[in-house]
Amino acid sequence: MVSPLADDPARFVEDALEGFVDLYRDQVRLVPGGVVRAVPAPRSQVAVVVGGGSGHYPAFCGVVGPGLAHGAVVGNVFTSPSTADAVSVGAAAAGDAGVLMITGNYAGDVMNFTLARDELRRRGVDAHFLVVTDDVASAPADEVDRRRGIAGDLVVFKAAGAAAAEGANLDAVVAAAEHANARTRTLGVAFDGCTLPGADAPLFTVPDGVFGLGVGIHGEPGIGEVPACTASELAGLLVDRLLEERPEGAGPRVAVLLNGLGRTKYEELFVLWRAVRARLDAAGLEVVQPDVGELVTSLDMAGCSLTLVWLDEDLERWWTAPAQTPAYRKGALPAGGGVAGGADASAGSGAAGAGATAGSDVGAGAGATGAWGADGGPGTPRAGETRRDAAVDDAWPTAPVAVAEAGPRVVDDADAAEAAAVVDALRRVADVLADLETRLGRLDAVAGDGDHGRGMLRGSRAAADAAAAAAQDGHGAVACLQDAGHAWADRAGGTSGVLWGAGLAAAADALATRPVDDPTARVAAAVRAGVDAVATLGKARPGDKTMLDSGEPLAAALEAAAAAGDALDAAWTGALAAGRTAAAATADLRPQVGRARPLAERSVGTPDPGAVSLVAVLAAAAGRDPQEGVVADVLPVRDGGAGGTGTDEGEQR
Repeated sequence: MVSPLADDPARFVEDALEGFVDLYRDQVRLVPGGVVRAVPAPRSQVAVVVGGGSGHYPAFCGVVGPGLAHGAVVGNVFTSPSTADAVSVGAAAAGDAGVLMITGNYAGDVMNFTLARDELRRRGVDAHFLVVTDDVASAPADEVDRRRGIAGDLVVFKAAGAAAAEGANLDAVVAAAEHANARTRTLGVAFDGCTLPGADAPLFTVPDGVFGLGVGIHGEPGIGEVPACTASELAGLLVDRLLEERPEGAGPRVAVLLNGLGRTKYEELFVLWRAVRARLDAAGLEVVQPDVGELVTSLDMAGCSLTLVWLDEDLERWWTAPAQTPAYRKGALPAGGGVAGGADASAGSGAAGAGATAGSDVGAGAGATGAWGADGGPGTPRAGETRRDAAVDDAWPTAPVAVAEAGPRVVDDADAAEAAAVVDALRRVADVLADLETRLGRLDAVAGDGDHGRGMLRGSRAAADAAAAAAQDGHGAVACLQDAGHAWADRAGGTSGVLWGAGLAAAADALATRPVDDPTARVAAAVRAGVDAVATLGKARPGDKTMLDSGEPLAAALEAAAAAGDALDAAWTGALAAGRTAAAATADLRPQVGRARPLAERSVGTPDPGAVSLVAVLAAAAGRDPQEGVVADVLPVRDGGAGGTGTDEGEQR
């Protein structure tokens, strides 16, 4: 297995984005956190902002343009963008009519974009947020709200963008997106797994003689397996399963997307389309402008997905409406329609770098709009963080982040000493997570996307740098920890990023109590505040197989030690032992939330990486021997393997 081509795997997304923007500078421009249209839409038009992690090229940056999105928020590989980045792009794209933000239904995206929506509203921007839920394999029909968003993203983006282009108000654009989502169904299949940049093995493999059925787009294995089969047999499997979910009252006209996941070639898709089309014809369906090509990928995964959209008059109008973006084109826009320099979009359908052209109405053939969307985007440098490459500084602006300016300055010598201790603790955390990065990635790859280790490392390094910068500027321990929380959330992105950010901020508030009469009670209160903040924001409970499963007993043990009058060192010993035991016990649990939930059975037998990493973080922060934070027999592998260089996103971790 060959890793994706890169200079520095840790900068893979940044470098890809720099190249993308250079290629399409007449259509998109960089803003902090992502890209927006080079030529803005009228301020009276509702803005549609899409987003998510990278690794899905052509999604998401490549659908920024007339008829589709007004902006795209850029996350790292398989990682939700941060709240700050989503706010930045949303504000840059929004005019006077408000903004609709759309992502797939993943824990990190939901948390970060919900917080971004709320912040935009506080700033006076009328903002709404919607998730796509088209993946029929990820939850039953009576639990649609738990389904993932995969290739159906394009359908919902297209409907919202077309409705906005017609001049619909925000409520009507939201309704258009909701209607498209309700009429869209997708099922995916994998022939082989994908490999993260810099990794030497795929996140999963498909055994010989089978296909993985119900695959996601973040390197997750399929929900189940089916015997390997011919193109015609696969077409029957996909079409028949999607027909089972035909919406009540739906007519015969359908839009169809046959999507390659990254390594399956166009010729293979054309062979499969031939069989899919025959199956749809036999079912009495009328196909309207089908798309065949790479639409929403998963790095270099071998596989494909099929999407059916049950059209009515409105959906068909929005589906066939003109669009021109870097990688998705349909129909003809007026001359100069939103492209810098007045580029004419009248060349018809097709996509930059894609091999097929769009069909032109009912039964027009398998023509594709081709590849769409460059998703790819780095996290952004935050407080105290420096770049190694000044050219990338210019290419990737930094979204604003709260800094310690408003925080309390040093109160006394003890506070200054505490500030230094916070910085030292965070440096130790980053060092420990650097050692555990690959092993945490391996844990995460069992039922997730293998990115937990890298995301934790990115967040902890940014947190340490931010705290050091605050301390150097003369701020006290509380402000240092507050800045560390902001930086962790913003640089790591994803679910664990926003949760660790919230936890650190809450712990900082609890540490503000002075004078320090009882160090054990003070630390116990800070850890409890952090754990409670994670539970509140993440909406998880002990038993859901998340970081709370080790965090809750660890916090309770510290509280019990404080109540018993134990010294802090002894309290940490007991609390870390409780946390290690609880983290190991998560191997017996089935995940109830997050990206691992659809793969619950596969997860049994493997501890939750978030629960494991929490113990490691707190042991390092407490200055204990690193082995006190390592769950026995859970992290035996020191180097190599999948998951070593991703970035954290999907689980409720």
